[in-house]
Amino acid sequence: MAVVIHQLEHSPYCIPITAALRALGVRFRTVQVSYGDRTPIFRLTQGAYHQVPVLVDGKEVVFESATDTLDVARFVDGRWAGGRLFPAEVEGLQRIIVSHLENEVEGVTFRLIDPLFFDTVTAERERMFLLRFKERKFGRGCIEAWRQQAAQLWAQAEALLGAYDLMLQHRDFLLGAAPVYADYALLGIVGNLTYRGLNTLPPSLKALRAWRARIEAYRFPED
Repeated sequence: MAVVIHQLEHSPYCIPITAALRALGVRFRTVQVSYGDRTPIFRLTQGAYHQVPVLVDGKEVVFESATDTLDVARFVDGRWAGGRLFPAEVEGLQRIIVSHLENEVEGVTFRLIDPLFFDTVTAERERMFLLRFKERKFGRGCIEAWRQQAAQLWAQAEALLGAYDLMLQHRDFLLGAAPVYADYALLGIVGNLTYRGLNTLPPSLKALRAWRARIEAYRFPED
C-alpha cells in the first residue's frame, strides 16, 4: 500500500518530507489539504491535529506531537532511511541548524512568498480562509504589509541564507558528503520561497543554487 502524505504543496514543512521520500525511493502519493476544511485531518488524527504534513503508512498515522518536534521526519528515518537522515554523530548540530531554519530563517522567508502565493489563490473560499488564518496570527493587513516590506525582507533573507551558502562552498551537503535531515529542512525553506518560480534565489547565493540542483537529484544508495 502506497504511503500517503496529506500536505500543502508549498509548505516548508511538507517539502522536506516528500523530498526525502523521493530520495529514498519510497512510493507515495499526496493529498492536498484545504485551508477551508481540515475535517479529513481531524478524522485521520482523531481530533488531535489540524496541521500538515500528516503521513499515513498502512494503519500508521504520523503527525507532530508538539510545535518543535520532528516526529514525521524521524518516522521516515526509522522506517526507510536506516538512520541516515539523523546520524547520531551530528544529532546535536542538526538540532541547532533545523531550529534556526524553522524559526529565524523561515520567519523571514515566508513573508516574502505569502503575498505572491496569496495572489495565485483564485478560489474564493480558499482565499478567504487563507487570509483569515494569516490575519488571526499576524494581524490585520499583514499580507499587504509584507508586500511593502519586500526589499527589507530580502536583505534579511539573503544574510540568513548566506551562512548556509558559506557552508556549501566547502562541501556537497551541509554536514558532509551525503544529505541529512538539515539539508531537507533547508530545501523546504528554499522550495517554499521559490514556489512556482514566484521568487528566485539571489545571484550572490551561488553555492546554495548549486546545492539545490544537487539535492533534488540525489538518491540514497540502496542498502
